[in-house]
Amino acid sequence: MPLPPPDIVLLAPEWQPRALIRAQLIEEGFEVVATKSWPMMRRHLRPGSKPRLAIVDLKDLADPRSVLRDLAVLIKPDRVLVLSASGTMPAPEIRQLGYRVVPRPFIVEDLMRAVRDAIS
Repeated sequence: MPLPPPDIVLLAPEWQPRALIRAQLIEEGFEVVATKSWPMMRRHLRPGSKPRLAIVDLKDLADPRSVLRDLAVLIKPDRVLVLSASGTMPAPEIRQLGYRVVPRPFIVEDLMRAVRDAIS
């Protein structure tokens, strides 16, 4: 029998934000799978076993436009939270794709509020 999907799949290329965000999400009671690359995240977005929420950190993400374009095919954009980063994509462009955006700089409480809003 296959395992149920996690509540959240997180893509964050840098290990420090990935570890911090994952730890906080676990503290909030969510089951989280954290990945460092788009191919790793994609494995957790299979039909029939999708998470309740996907979080994508654009900071240091290679080719963020392609990732967000491909992601929209695998999971509904309203079930995705994008952490923006300067020098990647402007927040209005991300919102235009249907994604929820948490702009940098942000505090952890703001991120957790956005996660709860997206999941409820």
